[in-house]
Amino acid sequence: MFDSIAPSYDTLNHRLSWNIDKRWRNKAIDALSPHHPHTILDIATGTGDFAILAAKKLNPQRVVGADISEGMMAVGKEKVRKEHLENVISFAKEDCLNLSFDNETFDAVIAAFGIRNFQELDKGLAEMFRVLKKGGHLCVLELTTPIHFPMRQLFKIYSHTFLPLYGKMISHDKGAYDYLTASIEAFPQGEKMMEILNKAGFTETHFKRLTFGICTLYTATK
Repeated sequence: MFDSIAPSYDTLNHRLSWNIDKRWRNKAIDALSPHHPHTILDIATGTGDFAILAAKKLNPQRVVGADISEGMMAVGKEKVRKEHLENVISFAKEDCLNLSFDNETFDAVIAAFGIRNFQELDKGLAEMFRVLKKGGHLCVLELTTPIHFPMRQLFKIYSHTFLPLYGKMISHDKGAYDYLTASIEAFPQGEKMMEILNKAGFTETHFKRLTFGICTLYTATK
């Protein structure tokens, strides 16, 4: 599915969020900035937007974008080439539930709008914990459902009507954006996600709802 929508993925993300997704990524990278990570793993990197932003704003030695979709990463590689960041950013085809990297390889592990696609969230988080260095930092952005009136009701209408309809028109994939709505609603959010991160071994876990709760920023330390 992700291979099939790769050519239109960036356009849809920006249009469906009215470009607010760019602001969310910037807030996440700003949260990492005080820690000055030298090595960063971008899990479920997709087309590489988060990896590129991290490379530009944090000035790390190395960023690895990991994803199982070669189609998405092909788009990301072209974007990295245009930004002249090939010496910093590389891509690796990875099963995020069984990463090939050694223990304690990265100073930071980041993910934007990808971990809700894990078939086994606990196993994916355990792998992220494993490859993170002691004292390293986790930074995750994920789409969530607003909890307060009237945004909760408005978002439900938007996500069940306009979002899948427009997604189908642009991507020509009938199931992709129905899946998007379903995956957002099924994913654990807020305090429940904190419990899962703590269970995986992370400490100093925090979350912050962004844009009325449409997106949530999760941070944690190993």
